[in-house]
Amino acid sequence: MSHYLIEPADRLPFGSEDKSGRYATERYQGAVGLNWWTCDPSLRLLMRRHLGEQGLAWAEPYLEEVGALMGGSVARHAEETDRNPPRLEKYDRWGRDISQVVMPASFLAARRDLLDNSLTSPRFAAEARENGADPVALGAAWTYLLDQADIGMACAMGTGGDMVVGLAERYAPDDVKARVRELFKDGFYAGEAAQMLTERTGGSDLGALEATAEPDGEAWRLSGYKWFASNANGSAFVVLAKPVGADDGVRGVAPFLVLWDRRDGSRNGVRIRRLKDKLGTRSVASAEVEFTGAEAFLLAGPGSGEGSGLSTMMRLTQGSRLGVAMMGVGVARRALVESLCYARVREAFGKPLIEQPLMRRKLAELIVEVEAAQALVFDGYCGPRLRLAPALIKLRAARLGVTAASDAIEIHGGNGYIEQWPVARLLRDAQVNPIWEGGDNILCLDVRRAMAKERAHLPFLDRLRAAATSPLVAERIEDLAKAVEAWQALDTATAEARLYPLAQFMADVYAAALLEEQATWGLDDGRKALVARLYAEAHLADRGPLRGLDAPAADHFDALLAGALG
Repeated sequence: MSHYLIEPADRLPFGSEDKSGRYATERYQGAVGLNWWTCDPSLRLLMRRHLGEQGLAWAEPYLEEVGALMGGSVARHAEETDRNPPRLEKYDRWGRDISQVVMPASFLAARRDLLDNSLTSPRFAAEARENGADPVALGAAWTYLLDQADIGMACAMGTGGDMVVGLAERYAPDDVKARVRELFKDGFYAGEAAQMLTERTGGSDLGALEATAEPDGEAWRLSGYKWFASNANGSAFVVLAKPVGADDGVRGVAPFLVLWDRRDGSRNGVRIRRLKDKLGTRSVASAEVEFTGAEAFLLAGPGSGEGSGLSTMMRLTQGSRLGVAMMGVGVARRALVESLCYARVREAFGKPLIEQPLMRRKLAELIVEVEAAQALVFDGYCGPRLRLAPALIKLRAARLGVTAASDAIEIHGGNGYIEQWPVARLLRDAQVNPIWEGGDNILCLDVRRAMAKERAHLPFLDRLRAAATSPLVAERIEDLAKAVEAWQALDTATAEARLYPLAQFMADVYAAALLEEQATWGLDDGRKALVARLYAEAHLADRGPLRGLDAPAADHFDALLAGALG
């Protein structure tokens, strides 16, 4: 039953029941309202593999509950928070600086539900291990489902939590450790952390930052201006600064812990200048933050300055990159589901869009790309720890979030460009992922560093060789090995200029090998082997004079669809 008025425009002479059915509001429900666990066969396959039958039997009721939550109230709250974002209450009634970020009721309700149903808390992780389920895989699934609803919320809850806790446990005084433990008693996804690196001088060029720290007994006094700080309403911040007397370059940079309140309970010298008016991810409060003699604690060993603490922080950044990659694939998955839901009911030229050959081509290719990125990200979380993996996975998955959201807008036509429909926000949100935790160029430089200093390409190639099963992918792995060798012989400037195509080649072969590995698990009816073959043909095969006209993914659309949306 419709809940809108039937007006004169609905009774025109050339109107008909058939035509009006094309724009009957109740037909267009989209992804919200679906259970995002039960409707995702590929995610269920991954969990069956990583949890095993016993672990999955125990975990499935939790996953089903979380799937309903993310596809229900959390997704709906995300839309409301996007329309009514956080605001800054800068001063109290007497003009004193309180720098209070006021979060909307929709955000608070969603966060409360997420904390009550978290699969990332220490308590849940212990219970999972007792029941034979891998808590890392369950945490990855929870994050993946949340990212489909709201990557801003995922950032607000999870950004830097592991970094704050890990560094504080290693370097902070005992009483400060105790405060950090209390803040994060519910796990890293407590919504209390923030990383404050970027300044007006830039984000990636850490050597140019201006923030300064002066020793003050056991603590330090930190002053500086951070230009882009997400989750500014948190309570525990990792802040980069240069100790007085240090080198004015990257070797002089050190990480510090700054808490919202001082040890004695008084307000610390932390001032929020203003909240950023952002394109997307409006549910996470991003701000310009000024530190004025803020009490801080060096997160490095005595006398090490920039050394051990900063290097540990950079290692933890690899985990943050995987988190952003998960955001990218989460957005891509949501864009795919919205596209499939819309194409099923929207009609043109006498039949639904999903029956139109060109639309089937676009959707088939999108299904394959999303599952390839999903394979990469879950291998990053649940597979062997490869030094090269986080940069390559983020390079591919973060960009796919943008292109998939753009495809979803195109599939929705003019409706997709309107904010009342869900896909416009997806594109606005997704655009930050290629920026967060390093843009494409920074990721490529990290790939170079890992190969040059750690020879990280060798275990990476071994991983690919172990996963691949087809002659095509096996051949391309050896081609990649030759490409790396040829790249290493280039002069410095030329080698840097050619890093991007090399990294893309690595990501292509990585994804193809992982899809083939998934096909060997024997957990589906052979559909994953089809996905692997289509991906390899699209990314690794010699397209020939017909340029792929003889091998379209659309020919297998029904099989692809059956495993994409249950």
